[in-house]
Order: sequence, then C-alpha cells, then structure tokens
Amino acid sequence: MDITILGSGGCAVIPKPICDCPICKEAREKGSPYARTGPAAFIHDENLLIDTPAEIAMQLNMANIEAVDNLMLTHLDPDHVEGIRVIEQITLDFRTWEAYPDKQLRLVLPGMLANRLTDIQSVYGPLFDYYEMQGFVKSSRFNYGLSIGEIRITAVPVFHDTQVSYIYVFEKHGKKIVYAPCDIKPFPEERQELWDADLLVIQPGIFEDGLKHDFVYPEDHISRTTLYTFEQTLALTKRIKAKQVLFVHLEEYWNRSFDDYFDLQKKYDNVIFAYDGLHLTV
Repeated sequence: MDITILGSGGCAVIPKPICDCPICKEAREKGSPYARTGPAAFIHDENLLIDTPAEIAMQLNMANIEAVDNLMLTHLDPDHVEGIRVIEQITLDFRTWEAYPDKQLRLVLPGMLANRLTDIQSVYGPLFDYYEMQGFVKSSRFNYGLSIGEIRITAVPVFHDTQVSYIYVFEKHGKKIVYAPCDIKPFPEERQELWDADLLVIQPGIFEDGLKHDFVYPEDHISRTTLYTFEQTLALTKRIKAKQVLFVHLEEYWNRSFDDYFDLQKKYDNVIFAYDGLHLTV
C-alpha cells in the first residue's frame, strides 16, 4: 500500500496566523517541511482520501493527486472536516450544478459516524443531504468492516463523552496500516485487529516540557481526556507491537520545529515524525 500524509499538522496550522514565535517565523521563512497543514492522508491504491481539513484543496494539488474516488472521515471535529466543500470543488459541473458522473465520490463511513453527518450544515441545511441530491457523493455505510478494491478496512471506535472517533485498519496482501491520528484515548488495545501493524499512524500525544509560553499541563487539563503523553504513546506502540510508527497531528503549541522532531526520531529505531507530503510504501 502507498500512503501520503497530505497534512501533518493538528488543530492549528504551522505557521499559525499572526504568530511571531520562533517556530512560526521559521516556517514562514522556509516553508515545507517546516510548515504544516491540517490532518489528512491519501491511500493511493484505491484513491482513498482520509479527512478534509480546511487546507485539503491545496494539499491535493501540492501532492499532485489526480483522482479521488473514495472518502473516509475519522471523526467530525472541525480540523478534520471543515474543508468538506472540496467534494463540491472536485465534482461540480457548473453547467448543470450537478456532478460530473465520472467524478462522483463514494463516501464510506461507519454507521455511528454517518448518523452524525446532519450535524455538518450550511445556511441551506445539512450539507451532505445537498451533496447527495446533486450527485456529488454516494454514501456507503458499514458497521465493522468492508473492502474497497483489494483493501480490507476495519473500523474500531473510540468513545469519549458523547463523541466517537474511529481508528481504521487497512490490510492488503498481508500488510497492515493502522490509522489513528487523533482523539484515540482510551485506545482499545484489547482489539487484536490493531496489533502487529506494519505501519501505525498515530498522534504522539502531549509533550510535557518545552511548550510554548513555558506552559505546563495541569493534571485536569481537557487535553488529557483524549491524548496520552508522548511517553505513554511510545509505551502503547510497543504493547501493540507496531513495527513502524509514524507520528502525525503535530500541534503548533508543542513548540517544536521540523529539526526538533528529526533529531528526536534518531533516538528510536522505528519512529518517524511526519511532514506534509511524506510518502511511504508498506
């Protein structure tokens, strides 16, 4: 399987607008790989796009993606879906305001997530109702697993409060990618589908030191409800026996540059910190 990390950033892009911290200044001066956009990935085997941050149109162009046939969402937080209008930009035939038939996207979602799609609205009502009416997308729901082409996909939910996010397992020809970019605590490590990944794509979790403004996370900080610490995440990756770990969703407020992450990954045999446009073959 071939995967490209379209966006390696998190809740805020790097450089963050109107921010004059050293990390953002460096990113403005040097661009990629120091600059990072919102969280998204693309599996080339089946032209499968995962998540649509605000920068997704730019990301697809920068990565020279020539077709998007399938779309999945991990959860409905704004940093993962606020660029959803890319569906219209890809498919719209302005002569009819309907889709080019050969550009219609297949939206593939677990049922619990699909049931929440009406929460994504424009001033005209639920956005996906309009997209389906115009033929931009055709929805396909599943509960646990399905196949797209030669890729077998398993969806593993992570519950917190009233929200749900999904970890996706992609398997093809004996190889496995586990995609768990965000809001993965409590990680369902009892699920053996998540073990022995050839590639585990995961958020590194909270860095406790070196943060912007010398901030220190209180024990009751809200981020601790959905994120592990970096050390806890590393321990998790060992328990589930991931062969290669790719860290994504790298937050601006962690106050680390591309060079910092590059130096850090040298301490480990199987760890890579992603950057926008990183391409890997599994």
